[in-house]
Amino acid sequence: MQIVTLEPYQFDTFTSNHKYRNYYQTSSYGKTMAENGYNIHYLGIKDNAKNLIGASLIIYKEVFMGQKIAYAPRGILFDYTDLEKVKELSKKLKQVLGKQGFIILKMDPYIPATIRNNSGKPINMNQEINHIMKNIKEAGFNYKGQNKYFENELPRYEAIKILNEETSILFKNLTKRTRHKINRAINCGITIFNDKEKKVDKLYEFCKHKTNLPQKYINDLVKNYQTSNIYYALLNTDSFVIEAKKRYENELDRNDLLAKKIQNKRNYNNEIKKNYLNAKMESDKLINTYKNDLVLATRLLKDYPKGLIIGAALTIEYNNASYLIIDGFEQKYSYLNCSYLLKWYIINESKKKGLKYFNMNALVGEFKNKNPFQNLNEMKLGFNVTPTEYIGEFNLILNNFTYTIYKSFNKDKNYKLSKINNTDQKN
Repeated sequence: MQIVTLEPYQFDTFTSNHKYRNYYQTSSYGKTMAENGYNIHYLGIKDNAKNLIGASLIIYKEVFMGQKIAYAPRGILFDYTDLEKVKELSKKLKQVLGKQGFIILKMDPYIPATIRNNSGKPINMNQEINHIMKNIKEAGFNYKGQNKYFENELPRYEAIKILNEETSILFKNLTKRTRHKINRAINCGITIFNDKEKKVDKLYEFCKHKTNLPQKYINDLVKNYQTSNIYYALLNTDSFVIEAKKRYENELDRNDLLAKKIQNKRNYNNEIKKNYLNAKMESDKLINTYKNDLVLATRLLKDYPKGLIIGAALTIEYNNASYLIIDGFEQKYSYLNCSYLLKWYIINESKKKGLKYFNMNALVGEFKNKNPFQNLNEMKLGFNVTPTEYIGEFNLILNNFTYTIYKSFNKDKNYKLSKINNTDQKN
């Protein structure tokens, strides 16, 4: 086995056909990271017959005294079912990278471990996962564990929407709450459009409060991935006024009718009257909501007669899937639910393009107990996604002596090489 350096085109040719291919393991991502202050290397793995049998983009930074920490995002792309090959890979990486001043190599292969239902219960398991896990550990890689949150460079859980049915069926299979929020956004006059000019500034305004991704990184992603898309949610203020007025007046009429029915003592028994009373109380709340909508809509029409952009999302298309990179919205208009409509629009567009999946990015692996990320899970699970658990992160110590020294001075035991690899963690 031999570790070699690949040219970007050689790397892309190999990775585009690999079983565990993903958009992180592309020269487009390598170029993006290089433009954001990271060193990059396209590493190739050849067998004794000089055949290329593995590859990985690695990004790295110097941490102290010329020593470096490396990370293979969603890599290394390799056959982990053969123990002897994995052991030889480990040995070669130590020999080559260790001599080049690398302390440690992190990797998190894009290998699915389990498929779960919306309650978090495993419904399908990769039959090779235990064997693969055993091989990687026996080869000397240290496993970071089956963590549930955002302890790793990239999350262990993702929300995958499978686009294998007609759009009408996909919509029907959303939760009632999710369908309601999408319909409310539509009824409030929100429309989604794909910004062909791919302007990032407004997108970043909506997202900067919920992520540590710098704007330059977003700019470079959009520039380097030809398949990137920026979607914006436009609140059509004239439509908002019309719909708000219509809903308010209709609810007033309904409220009057309920009041009359409640007052009609001769025709209804106590149970029916109780139902009408409950409906009347709910209607009173709706009237207040719709009145506020009308007041807001009238003001917005005056201030923004041509409409107002209130939300945005960035996606990258790769390997028959659309990946949600980041999304956000104007917080004061959160109740208009443009975030839900944005995701539903992307599902529709992905379906039209013949894509098979919409990867909605991170979930957390805690489905039952209360946790800080419940809203994140609830929103994505409402789209009837397939929660997918990946194998997780491994560390290969390349130089024990320098690693021990580094560790003694590094107080952050959960050191992450790249803060910009931390994915969107808030709803």
